[in-house]
Amino acid sequence: MAEPNQNPLEMAEDPKHHDFDQRHDGPFEHPVINIRRRSLGDGATGKIRSEGFESHAMSPVGRKSMQVTRAPGRASTHMSPGRGRPSQDFDTRRDGPFGRPSITMARRKSSNTLLPTSPEGRPTALAIEKAVREHDAEHEAASEEGPASLDTIQSGRDAAFEPEPPPLNYSLAPRKWSIIFFWSLILFDCIAMPIALYFGLWYGVGPGKAHGKQALSANAVFSIVTAALGGVSILEYILRFKRLFQKGSTCRVIGARRSYLDWFHWNFSLGWVIIMVELIVGTIPKNPPIRLLAMPVASMLYAFGTELLIVDIMRFFQLPAPVRISSVPKGSQLRPGIYSIIEDVCAVDGSGGTTFRENLNKRYEASHVFRAMLRRLGAFWAVGAEGMAVLTTILVFTLSGEAAYCVGWAAPFVWAGIWTLATYLYVKKNLRDEQKQWAEEVLLKSAA
Repeated sequence: MAEPNQNPLEMAEDPKHHDFDQRHDGPFEHPVINIRRRSLGDGATGKIRSEGFESHAMSPVGRKSMQVTRAPGRASTHMSPGRGRPSQDFDTRRDGPFGRPSITMARRKSSNTLLPTSPEGRPTALAIEKAVREHDAEHEAASEEGPASLDTIQSGRDAAFEPEPPPLNYSLAPRKWSIIFFWSLILFDCIAMPIALYFGLWYGVGPGKAHGKQALSANAVFSIVTAALGGVSILEYILRFKRLFQKGSTCRVIGARRSYLDWFHWNFSLGWVIIMVELIVGTIPKNPPIRLLAMPVASMLYAFGTELLIVDIMRFFQLPAPVRISSVPKGSQLRPGIYSIIEDVCAVDGSGGTTFRENLNKRYEASHVFRAMLRRLGAFWAVGAEGMAVLTTILVFTLSGEAAYCVGWAAPFVWAGIWTLATYLYVKKNLRDEQKQWAEEVLLKSAA
C-alpha cells in the first residue's frame, strides 16, 4: 500500500507499486506480452501481438497507463466500476533465470458494437480493431522479408498451459550417418594424418632413417606435415561462410546483417588464426620445435573454453552483451555461452536453418528446466575445455618429443569423446524430467 504523502513520481520508479513485474530474461530489452482477445458473443479467442503497441477496450472513463499512479475510483476493464484490479489477476509464473515472472494478460472485448468517442477524444472500438489488424499485417510483411529480430519474436501462446514445451523440431537421428562420416574425416585429418605422416616421413626418408641417404631435412618433414593438415576443417569453414553469406540464406542469424555471419564462425576464425601462427612459426627454424607443433588442438580448446568462461562469468554478474552473440543483440541480457554454439552449429552445420534458431529461442524462454540445463552444460564444457587444454600443455612440455607430439594431437579428442557421451546422457535425462515437470505445472495451473 502506498504511503499517503509519497510523491507519485517516486511511486512510479518504485517496482513494488507496479501492477506487475516484467520479465527481462530474453535476448531483448523490452518484455514480450501476449494478450488474448475474447469475444463475448461466441467465446472464440484470438491473440494480439503487443510489441511497442498497446490497445485497450475503452470505457467512458479514460484509461490510464498500467504503470502510473491511478486516480482514485478508476474503473477496471475486468471488474465492476469503482473497484480496483488487484495484482493477483495476473499470472506470475516465476520461470525466469532470476526469478522474474512471465506475464500473460487476457483482455475481453467489451462488445461487438461501436463504442462512442469519450470526452477526452479517445478512439472508438472500430478504430482500435483496425489498428490491431494493420499492426498484425506489418508483422506478416516483415516476416516475409527475412529473419526478424528477437525483439519481434513471440514465445507463442500462453506457454504455461501448453501440453508440452515448445518443440525444437530438430533431431539427430536422421543425421547420424552424416555426423559419423564428418567426424570420421575430422579424426583422420587431425589425428591419423599428422601422426602417421610425421613418423612415415621422419623414419622413411627423413633424419630418422637408419640406413641410406637422407632425402628430407627436419624442416622439410614438418613443412609437408603442416601443409597436409586441416583440409576437412578448412573445407567446412568455406562451406559455412557460403551458407551464411549468400543472398537468401536460410540459416542466417536472427536480426543480423549478412556480413555478421555468426558467433561460432568468428570464434572458429580466431582459433584458426592462432593455429596458423603456431604452425608457421614452428616450421621456420632449421630444426622445428616439435612441442610447439603439437599444440594446435590445445590452442583451439583454449580459444573456445576461454570464450565460454567469459560469457558465463559476465552472465553471472548480469552484465549486458558487449557485442552481438549470434541471435542475442548487443546490450541484451546474456545467455549461457554454450547456447550460441548449439544455435549456430545446429542451424548451419546441422541444416536446422533460421527456424531452429527461432525454436531454440522459444524453448529457452518458456522452460526453466531447459535454461538450467544449458547453464550447467555451459559450465561443464567451459571448465572441461580449459582443464584439458592446460593438461595437454603440461604433457606436451614434459614428455619426450615424439610422445608429446602424439599426446598433443590425440588426447583432446579422447576428452571430447568422453564429454560428448556424458552430455548426451545428461541431456536425455533432463529432457525427460522437463516433460514430467511441465505436465505437473500444467495440471497445477489448470486446477487453479
